[in-house]
Parts: sequence; C-alpha cells; structure tokens
Amino acid sequence: MKPNPKTHDSLFKWLIASFTREFFAHYFPDIGIGKWEFIDKEFVKKYERLKESIRGDLFLIMETEIDGELREIVIQIEHQSKKEDVSRRVFEYACYAWLLRQKPIWSIVIYTDDAVWRKPVPDAFWYGFDAINGKQTHHFDVIKVKAEKSGDLIKKHSLLCKLLALKANDRGTDPEHLIREIYRAASEMKDILTNDQHLLVERWVDAYKKVPKQTSNRIKKEVSMEFIATTITEHIQHESKIEGKIEGKIEMLENMYIKKMLSKEQFEEMVAPLRKELAALVKKNQENETEH
Repeated sequence: MKPNPKTHDSLFKWLIASFTREFFAHYFPDIGIGKWEFIDKEFVKKYERLKESIRGDLFLIMETEIDGELREIVIQIEHQSKKEDVSRRVFEYACYAWLLRQKPIWSIVIYTDDAVWRKPVPDAFWYGFDAINGKQTHHFDVIKVKAEKSGDLIKKHSLLCKLLALKANDRGTDPEHLIREIYRAASEMKDILTNDQHLLVERWVDAYKKVPKQTSNRIKKEVSMEFIATTITEHIQHESKIEGKIEGKIEMLENMYIKKMLSKEQFEEMVAPLRKELAALVKKNQENETEH
C-alpha cells in the first residue's frame, strides 16, 4: 500500500535532510558545497500561516561555490508527488525565504510521480518586467526521480542513491535484489549511520518495497540488519540517553516533529512531561537563588 501524500512528502524531506551532502553530490556534482544548516523551524515560526503548506519543503542556508568562491545562499527544496505546475508557488516561497535571510535563493523542485512526461513542467516564473531587459523570470531546477533507472542507482556507492532506486524506473530489475542491496549497504555502514538514518532506511523500504513483508524481513536477517530501530519509541529512548539534558530532548523531539517522524499528537504527548520537568527545574533554581 502506498503512503498518503503527506507521508510521502515527509519521507522525501527526511531523506534529503539525512543525506544532504549525498543529495547535492548526486544531482549537482559540478557544484561545490561547504557548511549548511537547516532553517525549517525558523521559517515556520516567521511565517505561521504557511506552516501546513510548506510541511513537505526544506529550507537551508548553504555555502555554495559561485564564481570560484564559497558564498552563502538559501536553498529551497520542494517535493512534488504528482505532476503539476508549481512555478508560482515556488516563486512565492522563494520571496519569503529571501525576506527571512536576505540572501540569494536557489530553488529546487523534486518530482517523484510515476507519470510518463510527454512534455516538461515549467521551470521558471515570470515575475517582473522592465523596458531594457523585458521579462524577468525566476528559474529553478527540476528533478524527476522516475527519469533515472533503478539498475543504475542501486550500483552506486551512495546509500541515498540506493534508496532512490525504489522510486526510480525499476523496469528490468528484481525487487528483492534492490532491497537486499539497500540492507547490505546499510549493514556495512552501521558504524557510521545515525539511528535517525537507520530508522529512515527501515521506513523507506517499508513504504516503497514491492515484495511481501515476510520477504523483506528474511532479507534483513540474511544481511544482519536486525539492529535497526524499528519504532519511534526505541529511537527516542536511545537518543534521550545520549542527549541527557531536558532541553536537548525537547530539541530532538521538535526536529522529529518537523521531519514528520512524529504526528502532532505524538509530539505533544512526549514533550509535555519534559516541559513540565523543565519548568519545575527552573522554578527550583529561582527559589535557590532567592534564598542565597
């Protein structure tokens, strides 16, 4: 069963957020990148009314090599699970992104629909005009995952590419082979992958596999993948032990909520006792300061 559009959006947002460098290396190999930071939370707080509509989008500040030197720009990545003209919306959100950080904007739209395109979707929006230059347009990059072949992607070293193989053109491939290669690669990388990435692999395969659950479980055992955290609860418990501080736990839950790993109800249920504990700690510290 395919995930609903919101789940679909969140999985791709999670994928790109977890494998950011691999994403840019695969789709834009000629562009050098440096440090980056995600500004999703800042964006949502600034533009509260857009909170739901940009849930599947990513916004980050990234050092990108332009004219021979690294410059900071804002990257806007929008995911589309069906073919449609989103040029107007891309430009609108690009304007918001510019207002937020006042830096050049690089807009990217990634399509993951299964349709065969007889003609390309628009990749620019006409937003201005002047007498000398005529029309002024905002151009953006368009990526179509289905245009790639699963057989080629699964052979690449990048785990991101192997995961994308489940959504690409899989004609002529064995679905069991694709899953085995993904699990095998993740198993070999178990010492460098985070729990967040382990959990993503599990959720991704479960959402896009074309084999029965029993088959994927068998393959997982064959390549020693039982160590993957298969539930949100296990993941949170493990990360909480590492994080230690209450503020860190709350921050972690907020990040998981933004990535749609948690529903609003799950987030509120898990964060409520932490906020209560933090408030009590602050009050106790204030009382101690008053006494001294």
